[in-house]
This record gives sequence, C-alpha cells and structure tokens, in this order.
Amino acid sequence: MKCPNCGQWNRASLPRCLKCGYSLAQADASLPQWKTTLHEGKAKEYISVDEDGDLSQAPDARDQLAREMSDLKQRKREGIQHQRRLRRESAERGSAPSSMTVRTHTTTDTFWNVEDDPRSTVRIKRGGEDITPETGASRRIVNTDWQDTRSYDPLWEETEGHGTWQLPQTTQLTGKLPSRSRGLRRIVRALTSIVMVAVVGLCIFFGYEYFKARQAEKKEDNRPTVTASMKDDLAAHTILIPGEDGQQIYIRELHASYIVTGGFATVEIADHTWYDDLVDYVGETMTVTLTPFVKTASGRQQPMDLIQYDISIPLSPITLDSPDGMRTEVATAMYAIELTVRPGSTVTINGEDVSDTVSSEDGSFSYNATVQPIGDNVFDIRVRSQYCRENQMLLTLYREPQEIPLDLSADTYTSTNLKSIEIRATTLPGALVEVLTPHSDLNITNVDSTGEFSFMALFDHYGDNTITITSSYPGKKTSTVNYVVYYVPEPNIYTPKAWPLNAAGYSELLSNITVRAERTQIYVASGTIQYMVSDKPQMAVMNTSEDGKSQPVLLENFTKTKWVVGESYNIYADAYGTYSGMPWLAARYTYPR
Repeated sequence: MKCPNCGQWNRASLPRCLKCGYSLAQADASLPQWKTTLHEGKAKEYISVDEDGDLSQAPDARDQLAREMSDLKQRKREGIQHQRRLRRESAERGSAPSSMTVRTHTTTDTFWNVEDDPRSTVRIKRGGEDITPETGASRRIVNTDWQDTRSYDPLWEETEGHGTWQLPQTTQLTGKLPSRSRGLRRIVRALTSIVMVAVVGLCIFFGYEYFKARQAEKKEDNRPTVTASMKDDLAAHTILIPGEDGQQIYIRELHASYIVTGGFATVEIADHTWYDDLVDYVGETMTVTLTPFVKTASGRQQPMDLIQYDISIPLSPITLDSPDGMRTEVATAMYAIELTVRPGSTVTINGEDVSDTVSSEDGSFSYNATVQPIGDNVFDIRVRSQYCRENQMLLTLYREPQEIPLDLSADTYTSTNLKSIEIRATTLPGALVEVLTPHSDLNITNVDSTGEFSFMALFDHYGDNTITITSSYPGKKTSTVNYVVYYVPEPNIYTPKAWPLNAAGYSELLSNITVRAERTQIYVASGTIQYMVSDKPQMAVMNTSEDGKSQPVLLENFTKTKWVVGESYNIYADAYGTYSGMPWLAARYTYPR
C-alpha cells in the first residue's frame, strides 16, 4: 500500500507507514485487494425448456470469465504505465527506479544493463566522482575503487529541448570492451550451436528414414502376395489378399466374391483362364491384372490396389517319331511322317487340317507326305493343344532332283517280318533299270511302254536293309533311289535262335564280336536296367550276370516297349558292335521278368 503522506510503499498489513509513521487505512484482509477492482457484471442467462414445457434459467460462466480476462488485460496495461510514471517521479526526487537493477562488486570491474527510459536513468554518486554506464549495453569501468554510497542522481538533463548524457570527467572507458576470453567464449558457443544443430538435423534425418522404412514395411505387409501353384494338374497362381475376417472381396475380372478368413482372402486361378479365348496369341508370357473391391456394410464397393503378375504360357507338346531328324533324305514319292501330340489337339500340316487322324488314346498319328524330286520339301506342322499356345515345327524331306523320274509305289512297306517283299516302281519309258541290292524276279516287261517294273527284294540281315535302284537314259543323268526297309522275323522265329548271355556266352561274344555282328547273332539278355545312355534312341546298360553286378551290355531299343531304369526284363537282341568295351546289341523284342 502506498503512503498518502510521503509516497512510501508499505505492506498492506502494516497499520502505519515505516518512513513517516502516517496511519494507513486497513483493507479487508479476507478479500484480495485486486479483487475489489473486478466489476461484477451480470452474466448472460440461458433459458431451457424440457419435454413437459417447464422453463429453467442458468447463467453462462464462460461470459463472466471472458469479461474478467478482458478487465485483467486492461489493468495490466494501466499498471505498466503507472510503473513508468512512478520511476519517472522517483528519478526526479533522486530515488532509484524500482525496475532498475544495480549490481555492485568489490572488484574494479562493474557491469549493469540499462533498459529503461534514459530520462529515468540515475548515476551513482561517490566521493565527488560519478561512474556512468553506457546506454543500453554493459560496460567495464576501470581505475576505480568501489564504494556504494547509496545515493543516486539522474544522468539525463534537458537542454533547450534536447536531452544529453552527463559523464564525469574522471571516468575512463576502454576502447574495446570485449576481452580475449570473452571472444573465445563466443566462438565456443557458436561451434556448440553448430554441433547441436547438426546433431538435431541428423536425428531428424535418421528418424525420417526410419519412419519411411517402417511405413514401407507396413505397406508391404498389407500388399497381396502371389505365388505359383497347381490346380487340376495345371499351372495356376494363388493370391492372398489381406483383410479383416468376414469381409467380402469382389474380383471384377472373375465375377466372384471371396470371404476373408484368418486375415486373408484366398483366390486360386488357373493360368489358362486368361488365354483360352485368345486364338492368335503367341507370346511366351502374359501380364495379368486383377481389380479387387471391398464390400462395405452398406453394400458399397470400395476399390483396392490393383494386383498384377506374370504367367507363362506353355507350348503345345509335340514329338517327332519319324524321321529321326528335322532334315532327312528320302527316296520315295510318299513318306510317312509320324508324330505324337496331346490327345484332342488341333494339327495342321501345310495348312491342311489332319486333326481327325490323331489317336484319342495316346495322341499318335501318321501323315503320308508327298515328296517331289526337287531337293528340299518343307512341311509346316502346327499343333494347338488345350491350355497351351500354338507350337510350330518345320520338317524338311530332301529328295535328290532327277532328270529321269524314278519313283517307288506309294504302298511300299517300310518294315516287314518277311525275308522278301515285292517292290513296284515306275520310270521314264525306255530307260534302263538296274537293281543293285539282293533281289529276284525282276520284271521289266512294261518298261519300254509305261515305264513300270517290279522285283522281289531279299533281306540278308536283321534291322535296316537298303534297296538300291538306278534308271539311266541316253543324254540324261542317271537317277538313283535308296530305300530302307526294316526287317525282323516274327517272335516265334526270332527268339528260338537266341544264345544265353551267361559267363561263357558273354566271354565268347566279346572275343568274337565282329563275326557275331556280321552274322547278326541273336542273344537273350536277362537282368535289370542300370542306367540310360540315351533317350532317343533309347539306349540302356544292363548287367547280365546272375548276381546283377557284372557282364554289362549296351542295348539299343528297337522294340515297342519303353524301358524303365530299375525294372527287370528278358530282352532278345542281335549283335551290332562294341561300346566302351562292352557288347552293343540291337534289341528287337522285350518281355518283363
């Protein structure tokens, strides 16, 4: 409380002024002095009507609080102005302003800050000398012996409307106030600030990277997973779409919905679903796109991220059984091409649909190709099987160009179990015909008129026998035809001639392999197939000893039975040669043991 007599500030609880003893008026101690200045206004009231029509009034405490806060801000502004006025009055009377801090030290260095109005700034008087601070900054005072006299005079004087600082003549100020240690401290503080900023920046950077990694992992965990699988023995893909149990996920391309169970909706799709209707598609792979939607409780469909994956489209299977290679030299106008495809496949040869000749059981079929004596005869074979893309094979049958036509009959056998067969052929009328291989009953009666002739071909060994015919005419190049016929007698004729491959028979075969091969001596090999040397033609090694551990022979399969490693057979074969120090036999008949 301020004394009304002398202006001294005293505690509100004191009955008299400490300075002049003047009696002070006592305020109500139970109520804070500041609260007496609050304005008690009437707050707004709100009227409420209940369901029965009864009225109730209640004041809004927020309005009253807002009004008091506004009054408080006003009193704060007035208090600041009042404090400035008090400091100015105190300066005029020679008293230190209440808001100015004066720090005294026993050393010769003294610092203080001046932040108030210079008109209210005072100077410290001591021993007839004044020590004056610099405006608005801390200064160092030198060459002084400090004694606090507790007496203050204002430093600001008004001269003809202008204010000036009154500095004592005995005061000496240094030119460069900051010392070396202070400059060093500034450098250290600057470096410390830089390091702190760098550390904070690094923390922010690594935190951001960690957050990004976590977000990426979370997003990756929520993405659908696609894995290759099998469905009905065909290639397929299984898709797991994450979701909440019980949700329905609709796939637009499949026109089907899937229920989320165990956190995932499982979708299994066969690969051929996507290309069954594409007739001309020949690509090896295809990119599949699925558009999933989540069905909400209201029945609306909320789109999800697209699902994409690649599928491989297999080629239609096709096996060339005859001839043995993709390019073969032939001697007849007709040649049987033998193929094996998947049952139900569509097969075309040079644009001609031959699908009706495909076996419904094993997919094998034979095509009689017309071969012209023009060199290469190319046959374009195309196969399209279910759930596969189209496969193409280019087969070339070479027939030597002829100046003199020489053709065998189209129904000439390619294999037989007879020791001789009739061969019929045609050539240029008047040409000279010769048969260079074993034969009998050559008939050239109609050669001069129609060019037709015939003979009986004789086979002197088992397996492939080549028939050679020539036709010559004056002034023209001689034409030659080489035709191969596979000859093996019936089993009841062939098998009784077999020699056993016991220890004595095995040693005798190795010692006389050349002679036995020339005579195509027949043997019976009994044992288990040890391993395969070749798949086409099928060639396998069998141990023919009683214990199954020695006497190996190489068997080349010309039978209708496909051998399996580990299976035991009785195989009838004739001597052919040697292979890696073991006998090489051509198998004609196979019987499981």
